[in-house]
Amino acid sequence: MSTDAIVLLKEDHQEVRKQFRAFRTKDRTPVQKQAIVDTILELLTVHTYVENEVMYPRVRELLPDLEDDVLESYEEHHVADLLCMELAAMDATDERFDAKTTVLIENVEHHMEEEEQDWFPKVRDGLGRKRLQELGAELLEARKRAPRRPEQPSAMKKAIDAVVS
Repeated sequence: MSTDAIVLLKEDHQEVRKQFRAFRTKDRTPVQKQAIVDTILELLTVHTYVENEVMYPRVRELLPDLEDDVLESYEEHHVADLLCMELAAMDATDERFDAKTTVLIENVEHHMEEEEQDWFPKVRDGLGRKRLQELGAELLEARKRAPRRPEQPSAMKKAIDAVVS
């Protein structure tokens, strides 16, 4: 198993895309949709955590020229986090569940595409193989402590509950 940080993050992207395809499959029952979205939420929560806590800060420190890209990624994660928190508070029978999931998928697909096509090559060129393997080991350690469900601050949860109900 590779510990190259970019390889690990791309593997995450592949698993997320697999779940997105499963969600888009027609004729899913609400129970099936809920299970798929629960898996998506877990995958995205862990992935976002390791990027926000390890990858982005380290890249920002080591490759200051990429700071604008890192800041944009933080903001894209913020949007996805809000959608994840809202979905975590919803049931698959909610009339907006499919629409909200679709918006999440579209946002995350855009983010993954940007990372894979633009950001990852810049990071690979700037850091090199040895540093990416060290970073990958840090990512693997961070995964062990990563939350598995979107975390909602109490004020945010109350605001979401008010909108959802």
